[in-house]
Amino acid sequence: MSFFCWTGCFAICLQLLLGTALSNLPTCNEGDYHYEYTECDSTGSRWRVAVPNEGKSCAHLPDPVKGKDCTFSCDSGQYLDIKNQSCSECSAGTYSLGTGIKFDEWDEMPSGFNNVATFMETTADFSGNKPDSCDNSSWIPKGNYIESNRDDCTVSLIYAVHLKKAGSVSFDYQYLDNNIFFEFFIQNDQCQDTSSSSDKWVKLSDNGEWMHHTVPLKSGTNIMYWRTTGILLGSKVVKPVLIKNITIEGVAYTSECFPCKPGTYSDTAGSSSCKLCPRNTFSDKGAKECTACNVDTQYSDEGSSKCVDRSPCTNKDLFQIHTPCDMEGKTQIMYKWIEPKTCREDLPGAIQLPASGQKEACPPCNPGFYTNGTSTCSPCPFGTYSDGKQECMKCAAGTEPVLGFEYKWWNILPFNMKTSCFNVGNSKCDGMNGWEVAGDHVRSGSGGSDNDYLLLNLHIPGFKPPTSMTGTNDAEVGRITFVFETICSADCVLYFMVDVNRKLTSVVESWAGNREKQSYTHIIPKNATYMFTWAFQRTNQAKFSRGYINDVVKIYSITVSNVMDGVASTCRACAMGSSQQLRSSCVPCPAGHYIDKESSTCKECPVNTYLSSHQVYGKEACIPCGPASRSNKDHSACFSDCSWSVIHENKSLIYNFNSLSIVKTFTNGPSFTSKGTKYFHVFNISLCGNGGERMAVCTDNITDVTAKDMEAEPEDISNFVKTFVCQSTVIPSDSKGFRTALSSQSVSLADSFLGATSSTSLNGTNIKPDAFPAGNKIPDINFYFKSSAVTSSCEKGRATVISLRCNPTKYGQGDISVPRSCPAGTCDGCNFHFLWETAEACPLCADNDYQKIEGACRKGQQETQYVWNEPKLCMKGVPLPKKRTAACESIDFWLKVGAGIGAFAAVLLVALTCYFWKKNQKLEYKYSKLIMTANSKECELPAPDSCAIMEGEDNDDDVVYSNKQSILGKLKSLATKDKEHSFESVQLKSSRPQHI
Repeated sequence: MSFFCWTGCFAICLQLLLGTALSNLPTCNEGDYHYEYTECDSTGSRWRVAVPNEGKSCAHLPDPVKGKDCTFSCDSGQYLDIKNQSCSECSAGTYSLGTGIKFDEWDEMPSGFNNVATFMETTADFSGNKPDSCDNSSWIPKGNYIESNRDDCTVSLIYAVHLKKAGSVSFDYQYLDNNIFFEFFIQNDQCQDTSSSSDKWVKLSDNGEWMHHTVPLKSGTNIMYWRTTGILLGSKVVKPVLIKNITIEGVAYTSECFPCKPGTYSDTAGSSSCKLCPRNTFSDKGAKECTACNVDTQYSDEGSSKCVDRSPCTNKDLFQIHTPCDMEGKTQIMYKWIEPKTCREDLPGAIQLPASGQKEACPPCNPGFYTNGTSTCSPCPFGTYSDGKQECMKCAAGTEPVLGFEYKWWNILPFNMKTSCFNVGNSKCDGMNGWEVAGDHVRSGSGGSDNDYLLLNLHIPGFKPPTSMTGTNDAEVGRITFVFETICSADCVLYFMVDVNRKLTSVVESWAGNREKQSYTHIIPKNATYMFTWAFQRTNQAKFSRGYINDVVKIYSITVSNVMDGVASTCRACAMGSSQQLRSSCVPCPAGHYIDKESSTCKECPVNTYLSSHQVYGKEACIPCGPASRSNKDHSACFSDCSWSVIHENKSLIYNFNSLSIVKTFTNGPSFTSKGTKYFHVFNISLCGNGGERMAVCTDNITDVTAKDMEAEPEDISNFVKTFVCQSTVIPSDSKGFRTALSSQSVSLADSFLGATSSTSLNGTNIKPDAFPAGNKIPDINFYFKSSAVTSSCEKGRATVISLRCNPTKYGQGDISVPRSCPAGTCDGCNFHFLWETAEACPLCADNDYQKIEGACRKGQQETQYVWNEPKLCMKGVPLPKKRTAACESIDFWLKVGAGIGAFAAVLLVALTCYFWKKNQKLEYKYSKLIMTANSKECELPAPDSCAIMEGEDNDDDVVYSNKQSILGKLKSLATKDKEHSFESVQLKSSRPQHI
């Protein structure tokens, strides 16, 4: 508008300043110029001026006249005839919004729309790889809609409009994937956002349907931004955002009517919109009516711009259904053409529709249902159960029904399930069913085209744990398990989505390509109303055909436990009431109590055991906690009390990790996508303590802003996880131009504590913390955690090992690191390893961790000091004793004492030597006497003892001590050095007379 106003002003100036020169030009005819309005002045007035058409040079243009005031506008279906300055009706084949403009035709990008693709990180990442360019990333016209980019570039679709008065902008969109950020915001001519930052995030589409979004506009210039950013942190490709029917209200006037786009028509004057051409008709641009196709050889969909030739019928053009069971328990197989029928049976090679009516035996009712003498299955009343083949029976006294749903026979869809289909370009698949029942399984249907989404919904009103499970682990109130397989030749994807309280639908898991028959389980963390959705798409390419009709997904069974108002297939023992009557009612057991099988009474689990959430009967339901762990008060989980002791190298090591009980945050990265998007992995760790409560919280703040208009209650918040160890993906505020850091994809890595050990592995697990090099002489303490969440890539759930290593140089919380070979903390996405180095991981100091050093005696004083053993590998515990000073003894005294002791030892040694020498002399004397006797001639005959003993004499030659002395006396005699013979006098007995 401003361009035209400046042109008008320029023409007026030329008329005033160059009047003489213009007089030489030919006079302008009516077809040589057109009228425009000038800009509004401060009084709200403007002028209508004549402006020569491009390439025309003429004079004597009509004089400017006062125009309509700036607030003037025409009604819908009209346009402003600026020549007459009056409103006129649009002719047939055109339409007008009056004060608005509409963009509903996207064969090419309309004039005024611009694409801007950017990414912030332009330098090479840590691996030296340079980010890919975003030059080819843009919004792409697709005929009836435009499609956003599928990569991780930030692409903005920009349009500017000038409004004379306040208005609004609205558009329809499909936003299915929360791995792409979609924001819509507006800046006015003062470059200020017209909405808060939280209002710019667009809500995800409900069940994949087209959503409507409206934002008010201020008067003046408004610049509108539709901006998307894909978050490609894995190999998955994001689902693009689709936009159509952009409408802007509040323009001053429209000077012309818009022609109806192909496939639409307007048969009356003054229309504010165009109508879609019916099926099997078509129209060109600006049509007043639709032209019929030759239905015998051609067909067209609703809103088509041309007719298409019909092809020969094949198996891809028909489907089969099962009729409800009759009174004989039979079902009929019916064959029908897929509608709308687009094939011909009379062409060569075409097939005929098979005959319908073949009867087959009906499958039995699903568990918890019975026939009740009719052809339909009815749910068993509360307190009864059935396997689906028999009548409902009452549960025995002391038992309770196991409530839930188990669907494994598929003759008709259950009462709480529905199926639908929608196309990415239209609001629905023309009434086509998305899924079909097939006896022992339910399978995806044909749909309208290969890129349709085929939806199967299951509504669960709520979950309620059985009365005997009160007090069990509150992280699970139920679970849903389904068995499925996919058979695909293209890029098919099966999505499993969960909606909580009809407020937010999120993709829980997805499977691409062929998948063998497998089971998947999803844990229900809290009681709420749930909508579970299975969405199947054969290909994401925009192909409006059925080329991959044989690509299917089959679901064989769906089982949901602990469903409020569910049915029962079995009964189980429960806790008896206080009154032991025949019809005793089941009562809830207190927290941490199991049901005794013999007495059917509640008994508390033993110390340091926790109650299983799936088995509450018998003492075996109490599962022992792992090493170095204990159970909480209600026996619902095990946790570490932050203490640990171990015998290492004959030394007792005692640990205290209380200072590590607060939540530790660890950021790993940065990492970069192929387009240069920088992101971090943020881990929150709740190691021990806190009474077993999980304290680590990871939040998805994208969900926060996209759910801004929901009436969320505190217990309904589903955009965070609270566990022992969790991980979030964070995109910093300086990446992609985001004003605040974005946190998404929060997952739990540890919802149960298995135990702690100083060995290389924990018994019963295959987790080994061998990803780090060996540390010091003090052993690492390994904490083992497990997550029960099962994914397609982690069929056994996730496992986490946190190794605590004593490092006296790292005070306080210390540092956490990941293995060099796995920079994200995991190499397979399932097993996570962390090394936590801190002085708080050192054992408590003991008496053998220090040594005593005594100093020299100075001035009668001696100092004794105590020092820690080096290197010091302990903390806190026993304090280091203080230095002590004591008086020391004189050196002369100690010399005297030493000399005396030495002299005494010398005397004792001499005495002992002499004593043994004397004994030796005696022995020699006896020996010589014996020798002399043996050599005597008188000794020819052997004698009893000695040759010198005469017959009749006594042979006793014992020594007789004439003066017996004690040992001390002998020592004294030796010390006096007496010249007298020092030996005792000895008297020998003889056989001769004494006078001889």
